[in-house]
Order: sequence, then C-alpha cells, then structure tokens
Amino acid sequence: MGYAHEYAAAIMQRGRVPMDPADFVPNWSDGPRKAKFYPGADSLPLPAAGYPAHATLGRGLAQDAGADGEFDLSVLSGMLRDSYGLTGRRLGVQANTDLSALPHYPLANWSRGSASGGGLYPVSVHWVSGAAGPVPPGVHYYSTRHHTMQRLLTGDVSGEVRAALGEGAPGPATDQYLVLGIKYWQNSFKYNNFSFHAVSMDVGACVQTWRLWAGARGLAVEPAFWFDEERLAALLGVSTREEGIFAVVPLKWAGAADRSGAAGTTAPVSVRRRDVERSRTVLTFDALERMQAVTSAHAAARPAPDALAPAAAHPADPTLPEVALAPARALDTDVRTALRDRRSSFGRFDAQRPVSQEQLATCLAAATTGSRIGGDTGGTRLAKLYAFVSHVEGLAPGSYAYDPEAHSLRLIKEGRPGEFLQKNYFLSNYNLEQAGAVLVPTVRTTAVLDAVGDRGYRLVNAAIGAVAQSVYTAASAVDLGCGVALGFDNISYIEELGLAETGEAPLLIMMVGNERPAPADFRYEIA
Repeated sequence: MGYAHEYAAAIMQRGRVPMDPADFVPNWSDGPRKAKFYPGADSLPLPAAGYPAHATLGRGLAQDAGADGEFDLSVLSGMLRDSYGLTGRRLGVQANTDLSALPHYPLANWSRGSASGGGLYPVSVHWVSGAAGPVPPGVHYYSTRHHTMQRLLTGDVSGEVRAALGEGAPGPATDQYLVLGIKYWQNSFKYNNFSFHAVSMDVGACVQTWRLWAGARGLAVEPAFWFDEERLAALLGVSTREEGIFAVVPLKWAGAADRSGAAGTTAPVSVRRRDVERSRTVLTFDALERMQAVTSAHAAARPAPDALAPAAAHPADPTLPEVALAPARALDTDVRTALRDRRSSFGRFDAQRPVSQEQLATCLAAATTGSRIGGDTGGTRLAKLYAFVSHVEGLAPGSYAYDPEAHSLRLIKEGRPGEFLQKNYFLSNYNLEQAGAVLVPTVRTTAVLDAVGDRGYRLVNAAIGAVAQSVYTAASAVDLGCGVALGFDNISYIEELGLAETGEAPLLIMMVGNERPAPADFRYEIA
C-alpha cells in the first residue's frame, strides 16, 4: 500500500483531524504570481477565433468518439482563450471572504472558462510544436493574461514528447502536443499540504473544458496521464520537486500526415529560460512533496486498458425506492457562451424560486458525462453522483443517489437536508440550505489506487474536476447559479449516505440553485 493511500485517508479525515501544518497562515504580501513569468521571451500573438453557433454544449457533452476534425492555429487559439484565457473582470456583492480586496486593481477578480480550486489558476499550458505546425517548431508557454504564446525554445523537439508518451498512448500520431503542468507554489502558498488535492482537480477541469469545446466542433481531445514525467520535466526545464507534469494532449493537426514515424529531436535538450518567482520566500511541504514523488515514480508504466474496470463506479442500489426524474434539457447554448457566463454564486442562492426538475436533471446528466474523461481512462466511469435535494419542484426533500442508466433518483433518506449540510460546511461563503440541491460526486479512491498504483490519485481528482466543470457549464446553460467547495466534513457525508461499505469517497460538493434577483454586479468583458 503506497503513500497515496495515507494521503487519501488524511484528506477524508481533515474535517476532524487537521492536516499539518495546522497553524499555517499564508503570507499574502509575499504570494506568487498567478501565472509563470519568462522575461525577455518572444511572444506570438494568437489570432482571433470565431465559434460556430452549431457548436453547442449538448454536442460537446456527447463526446463523439468518432470526432475527426483537425486543429489549426485559429482553433487552438479559440480553445485556449475560452478555457484558460482571461475574458473579463467581475465584481459582485456576494459572501466570499475576499470581497473587500477585489475592487482594488492589483487584486482584481478576472473571469475565465475553467474553474480552479482557490481561484489561483495554477495549471501551466505548454505547446510543443513540430514541423507540421504553423510556426517555427519549438516549445511555447501559453500566457493567459496576454493570450500569446511565449517562445521558450526553438527547434523540433516533438520526438521527445512522443518518446516520453511511449507505446499505447491515446490520441493521434502527431507532432503537436499540449503539456499541462502544475507549479505547486502557486497554490501551496495558501493551501500547504492540502494543495496537491486541490490542484489535481484543476487539471481535470481544464481538460474537460477542452473536451467540451473541442467535442462541440467535432474535434477529439484524448489526454494521456501516463508518460515519462522526468523526461518531459527536463524538456520544459522544470524541477519535478517543484512542478508536476500531469497530462499530455496530442492534437490532430490540419494538413499534417501521420507523424508516427516523424523525426524530431530525441536527444537530451532543455528549455533554458526559467520562470522568475515573485515570492521572496518559497516554502516546501512534506506531504505535498511526497505525493509528487510517489505519483511520478512509475509514471511511464501505462496500465492495461481495462485496469480501471475493478474501480468503476457502482450502479445505483436497485433496492432503494425509485423516484422518476424529468428528462434533461437539450443544451443548444453554444459552448463559448456557456463558458463565458460560468461563475461561482458565493452565497447568492435564493430558495424562494425552486429549481425545476428539468434543470436538476440536466446538471445530473452533465455530471455523469464529465465522469468519463477519456484518454488513458478509456470509457470507465469513475464517479458516482448523489444529490441532497432541498428546493426542487416536484421532488420531496431528502438525499438521493442518481441512477444514470435509468435517469432517475433512488431515495436514501427523507427529510430536509439543510441542517446537515450547513453543520458540516467549514466556510461562511455559502448558505447551503438556500441552494436547490447539493450534488456530491464520489470515487472509490482506494480501489483506483489498488488498480493502477499511486499515480491513480491524480486520475481520481482529474475525474472529480471534470465533473465539477461539466456541472458549472451545464448550470450556466440552464440559467442556474452554481458553486463548488472542498471545505466540508467528508466523514459525515460518508455516514449520512451510507458509503462506508462501498469504499466511496465524497471529494467535492456542488451547489445549484436560483440566485437572488437584480444582483449588484460589475462586469467588464475583455475578450
């Protein structure tokens, strides 16, 4: 049993047994930047990219495995802008604790399409472009604030990425890759050892945004989670102690032939430019470093395609009373609009206007789609969904399990769940009783780790992040407020839902509901 099992247990218990360092206080004045900084790097402005009206969220959620579209520079630009690029500045009267700081420009709250734990935006996106690309081959860093590619290295090093991926990697044979990394200090300065748990969800949220965006346009995004991580870290010029390489997405490129036998450097080569850290003092955290070490130790040993089958989500208990659910809404909103409108509600829920069954059903169906993140996971559905219903038309308050095959609910416990929900929530930025429903995705974490080893912890949280992003985006499309939180007593949820015997771990809660009318908001679009 590896260290990831111990870390997973500590995460489940942290509502009752605080994780070390329990007395940690962030030094906000010495915090890191929200993105990397490469002074002197040449920048390539990315072109404006349109988005066709027929590219709907419903089509994106369908995740058509036969998608055969091709990327070009304009399409890549659009996907990056709508997922991780900054699209506007937002201010609003709400209940989050950082509200007093946001009106000040240096601390401005900028919006983007993908959700992120703590709003710290730590996923770094690198584009490794080979000879088939539209620009001179090289390694580029996507600067989210400027929507540009910063050139870090010139030369075709796509062969290094292909070699690092190894045999059996998902996706097309290509020389164009997106490489996703996590610079831990960008999150650990606030969340210390807990940050590994949070940031690994951010990777899933980012990849799921790409899958929604690309799928709506007939493009495939198949992430690889197993590869030679040390080799890719060396290529990018980063230390694996400070930054983890979490996923690689091969891109099928327009006008390029099969690149499986293409050249591209495979000799040791490395980006020489280094990210310049803003913080004067950078701290290290033992559990975080150990999790990076154990989840990268055997990263090149890709598991068999069916390895995750024993860890798949259990079907809903057929002995529980079945409650019919209205059909999900056809999501004809285009993905770009849904992503631009996505935001966190932060305590603005209003129970006076109940959620319709159709709205709830749409969010539940979207969450189920998000629990299959493709790539190395194949078609295995890792996440199961529960719902605490408080204010939904035609549904009695209570706790339910969602049955995706029958598209129905299974009643676990009758009665209003508001007192339980609020008592077991740590923060003051949401009144959970005012939400129409609180959705809870669970994963059999221990079973995943037993099936594929410690690196499976990254996969668990990527699946949860993908579920959260799917619900956020679907809620936006059906005009519901949404909020996602990690600050709750996981053990109490296990007890309330009776999950001890199944080994399911509730890792996140997602609140959906109607918001108070006529909110006091400021919104300024920049893209």
